[in-house]
Amino acid sequence: MDQIQTTARELLNALDKAEAELSLVVTDDEHIAEINRQYLKRSGPTNVIAFPMGDPEFPEVQPELLGDVIISLQTAEKEAVDAGYPVAERFTELLIHGILHLLGYDHETNDADARQMAEKSRVLTDHLKKTNLPENPGQMIAPV
Repeated sequence: MDQIQTTARELLNALDKAEAELSLVVTDDEHIAEINRQYLKRSGPTNVIAFPMGDPEFPEVQPELLGDVIISLQTAEKEAVDAGYPVAERFTELLIHGILHLLGYDHETNDADARQMAEKSRVLTDHLKKTNLPENPGQMIAPV
């Protein structure tokens, strides 16, 4: 879990959110499907869900609480196998994706927003590759 925390902290630093906090839940398909149904009214599991917490009425609250990122390790594993690359790499992509959603990025609104989010994801992925972080931040995880 230390590797995941280090990676998340590095991502927040790269996004000029060094003092911000978020919570991360690593879970299984059954649990994320229930969250998906209960809060988003969607059926079935998904790879990542983000619940932003920002309150515009209290912008001065410190540390800034970004919200919650929930990742299904089961879905991440399936997607990694299907794509033919390491689970840790897919996990990191989902962590980036979730954090960007917490910061207001959206790929579902329109094509321009989707391109902007994809570009920011690419920039952050490249940034992580240039750091001295462990190569496999998702290696030591188990679902809750």
